Amino acid sequence: MLTNEAGEVTSHLQGMFTRTIRLLEAGMEPIYVFDGHPPDLKKKVLVKRYSKRANATEDLHQAIETGNKDDIEKFSKRMVKVTKQHNEDCKRLLRLMGVPVIEAPSEAEAQCAALCKSGKVYAVASEDMDSLTFGAPRFLRHLMGPGSRKVPVLEFEVGKVLEELNLTMDQFIDLCILSGCDYCESIRGIGGQTALKLIRQQGSIEHILQNINKERYPIPDDWPYEEARYLFKEPLVCTNIEQFEMKRSAPDDEGLITFLVTENGFNSDRVTKAIEKIKAAKNKSSQGQLESFSKSVANISIPIKTKATKSMLQFPKSMFNSKIFSPQDSICSRPKGFSSMAPLCLHFKHSMVFSRGVCYGI
Repeated sequence: MLTNEAGEVTSHLQGMFTRTIRLLEAGMEPIYVFDGHPPDLKKKVLVKRYSKRANATEDLHQAIETGNKDDIEKFSKRMVKVTKQHNEDCKRLLRLMGVPVIEAPSEAEAQCAALCKSGKVYAVASEDMDSLTFGAPRFLRHLMGPGSRKVPVLEFEVGKVLEELNLTMDQFIDLCILSGCDYCESIRGIGGQTALKLIRQQGSIEHILQNINKERYPIPDDWPYEEARYLFKEPLVCTNIEQFEMKRSAPDDEGLITFLVTENGFNSDRVTKAIEKIKAAKNKSSQGQLESFSKSVANISIPIKTKATKSMLQFPKSMFNSKIFSPQDSICSRPKGFSSMAPLCLHFKHSMVFSRGVCYGI
């Protein structure tokens, strides 16, 4: 963790500052969308996450002893708590950079999806696959992954997902609920593969519940799948899109230096050079392509885990195809533990030049 002289964490500011500049230099126009109040159904999930964080220290020690890299990363993330102050710091930083910030009334991914549906942004970028369940027409994952890991950027188009799965959007939402979502428990014994099979056979959760072997697949008491379905189909979002300021403005030089250098101990020369990069990116007359940010490779089937965990829908292996982009080594860095702070929409000036836009969940 990076800290200032007062011992306050500044890793989130460093990561946000650096990666946002990398997006701007690649010709992208990001719009960051922050979560509002979570739905009541989600509060139970959040309580469980807090309890997992409490046990993460011991789990992390065990992972380090066994050398399990995946578990080390998983439990390290659980130990990091993103506070309200972290979010407010990032909002202030982005506004000083001249980058648009939107505060969603509830779920940021839902608001991002609404912006994408309206055509105000080209795509949604997030680490939360629920973006697809909210109906985002185009979705990018791993866009903000650190270049050192060289994690491919995955691009999904919900229309193609539905076509390859041979499902309607309503059936896809039911599939996501069965596979595991933020709003209700999953049915023990039903993972992604089984959920897909049942949806194809029965068509809906109602018909599944009428015909399923309840001894083999015990249904949770008072299972609120209908409420979860409603939250995906009719999420609380701001529909008056025109009220949002989505154009980038000039950076506030003095404000950035005061905030980053004076208040948080950043290097003055580096901040000054970074401000010049922001200005240079704003003055570019032509729009960059995604290939300038990540190298495109052929379409392939994605091997994805079959079990759903937490809020992230894990689709079965080869369930559908997506386009994959391989990030360049110079892709912007991200401090560990600050991977889920607020979604971001990336807006593109010239969609004919760059046909892959973004709206990201941070």
